[in-house]
Amino acid sequence: MSELAFLSATELAAKVAEKEVSAVELLQMYLARVDTHNPGLNAICVDIREQAMVDAEAADAALAKGHSLGVFHGVPMTVKESYNVAGTPTTWGNPDWQDNVTKEDAEPVKKLKRAGVNVFGKTNVPLSLADFQSYNEIYGTTNNPYDHERIPGGSSGGSAAALAAGLTGLEIGSDIGGSIRNPAHFCGVFGHKPTHDLLWMRGHSAPGDLRSTPDISVIGPLARSANDLYSAIKVMAGPDEIMSRGYQLNLPELGERSLAELKVGVWKNDEAAPVAQEVEARVDLVVAALRDAGAHITEDAKPDFNADHSNEVYQRLLQATMASRMPLENYESLKAYVQNELDPEDNSTTAQTLRAQVSSFKEWSQANEMRHQLRWRWHEYFQQYDILITPMMATPAFKHDQRPFAERTLQVDNQERPYFEQVFWAGLTGVAYLPSTVIPTGLNDLGLPIGVQIVGPQYGDLITIGVAQKLESMGFVFKAPAAYR
Repeated sequence: MSELAFLSATELAAKVAEKEVSAVELLQMYLARVDTHNPGLNAICVDIREQAMVDAEAADAALAKGHSLGVFHGVPMTVKESYNVAGTPTTWGNPDWQDNVTKEDAEPVKKLKRAGVNVFGKTNVPLSLADFQSYNEIYGTTNNPYDHERIPGGSSGGSAAALAAGLTGLEIGSDIGGSIRNPAHFCGVFGHKPTHDLLWMRGHSAPGDLRSTPDISVIGPLARSANDLYSAIKVMAGPDEIMSRGYQLNLPELGERSLAELKVGVWKNDEAAPVAQEVEARVDLVVAALRDAGAHITEDAKPDFNADHSNEVYQRLLQATMASRMPLENYESLKAYVQNELDPEDNSTTAQTLRAQVSSFKEWSQANEMRHQLRWRWHEYFQQYDILITPMMATPAFKHDQRPFAERTLQVDNQERPYFEQVFWAGLTGVAYLPSTVIPTGLNDLGLPIGVQIVGPQYGDLITIGVAQKLESMGFVFKAPAAYR
């Protein structure tokens, strides 16, 4: 049975449909692997196996009667801890919310269940979903399956680690600063950040039934194959109950278009957030494959805006959104400090971050106008190009570093760089609502994965995923860590 562990969710569902394996047997296989491997990995932090076994038996009974539950019939999966799953805690890694046991599944979980998945656990996150690493006081530290001394990424770090270790068939995460994409990069799996508000995310929230979509924030799938990303997006995308009265979803697809028909822009490095030579080389590797397939490549094809300005706008909006999650007492204390104690002449990165966190509605509106100007620059860009290829992160997975944020730095080709500088590559797309898909490009000399980002126009989700599918067929595939095979 262990040979099934690293199959894609699509392949697992096909095995169940063809009755080569039952939903119960699949669940038992993954649970056995969790019992063996998760203690050292600490990717799965909430166990829902009893209900999952009931659901697996029901899936098998339905199939015996000739009824399919959907495209993922019988596929065992885990979900990021920040999603509500009935009867389980949703804490976001915050000890203050440890007793927050939810009564209802999040809407994305409901949709996936209606498509046949069997949710048997939840995966670890950083405190408040606000780090490249995944650790908290409740559940502890998640390790990278390729090297336990290194991070799996964050905030969907448990999600990517569980997938890469063969402990689950499918995952869903969330992304405001690369939280789907950087774990995919660090753990060698596929991940997709959708167009903003394409996937209805109600139930992915801190305590309280929030019905709005936070600015920049999205939810999306992680998987061992781009085919799973495609199916998951098809299952989860669409307007909410109110919008569906007047809106229908009609996403453009790559379809039968060949790579030779594509115009591809390349943005492989930037002085605003330099990437390591080995990361830049993987961008070149993907570009070379596209060129060999006949795609029309334009190097250094950047949109018509200043990258530093884009990052500044992103940071202003990001910090304001992240601060909205603060307890009121903490927020008021921070606001008082900025107004009364912070030097007005201080324009350091820290000072700018603090001002953004307590910005007025007028200040936020000004940043929002700048964001929409950027959106139009991107729109013009994608009149010329079908996709853009960029790095995802500056380095492969780095070693655990749980010092206070202010004390952390990163080594990029032996150069010390600011810790959160890496969010630059995520922010390019996040600030402008654009979709992007991360694909694995293989392992480096240390056996660590490196991913590359495929960016498309707004609502071009199935185009970037379609390109990922074609690149996967050309050899850009998930490679399981040796210790878990």
